[in-house]
Amino acid sequence: MVLIKRVEDNMNEHESIIQIQGVEIALGFPDEFSFNWIGQQDVLDQLLAAWMVIDKDDIPLNPRLIGKPGVGKTTLAYAAAKMIKRDVYIYQCTMDTRPEDLLITPVVDKNGGIRYVASALVTAMVKGGVCILDEANRMSEKSWASLAPLLDTRRYIESIVAGLKISAHPDFRICVTMNDDASTFEIPEYIHSRLQPQIYLDFPEASEEKRILRENLPFLDEEIVNYVVNFLQKAHARNENYTIRDGINIARYAAKRLKSLEAKKADFESILRQAIVMTLGDEAIVHLF
Repeated sequence: MVLIKRVEDNMNEHESIIQIQGVEIALGFPDEFSFNWIGQQDVLDQLLAAWMVIDKDDIPLNPRLIGKPGVGKTTLAYAAAKMIKRDVYIYQCTMDTRPEDLLITPVVDKNGGIRYVASALVTAMVKGGVCILDEANRMSEKSWASLAPLLDTRRYIESIVAGLKISAHPDFRICVTMNDDASTFEIPEYIHSRLQPQIYLDFPEASEEKRILRENLPFLDEEIVNYVVNFLQKAHARNENYTIRDGINIARYAAKRLKSLEAKKADFESILRQAIVMTLGDEAIVHLF
């Protein structure tokens, strides 16, 4: 049995301290964003179903969200976690992520001693929150190997650095996001089988993209919204990888540019075209015709 004793909450604005098997561990605080999920209700329902526990002998699944960069994978996972009233801890994976980065890292404190700091993942495990491993297929196999027992029926991690085995709280849930692009590692087969189901996110419909733009940029003129959505929909139809994130950046810059030139009565279409080129490059212009 893993004994966890709370030593001190809110030590500072960044962490609390607990004691696990006699070892003090600093935990992080959850991520708080004003993310809302708009449209594509089916993928939200799929994710929530994967996290359900329907029997005392059941365990939650470890879903992976797959799609182009910018289609809203992290937003979807965050919104789903909030729907089940869990705190969210996001870990940004990179090709340099080490096993100890994923679990517990030793650091030198101000007195020259060693203190142990839990990652977002381990904090979520201990507190019964949701961990989102963002862009998880950028990690190497060595890092994935440290998560193998967490992603099956054992539901624990072993920290070699701290000498601890930590079991996940029953309320703990995990979700990984993976970009559908070439700048990633191959995921080991034994990890593939632990990350199920696979939930695919596609580009939103035009009505959904309008709502997303309005949600993120409520100050936009309708004319800008329609122009950007029309551009994105043409790009989607041609299998171009431009996403609503690109659309938000285009619209935001165009609105600023139009405001700065308000007294000069700038040409609306010229400014929107310029915003597209400055955001995505000259090759994006083809989708305006």
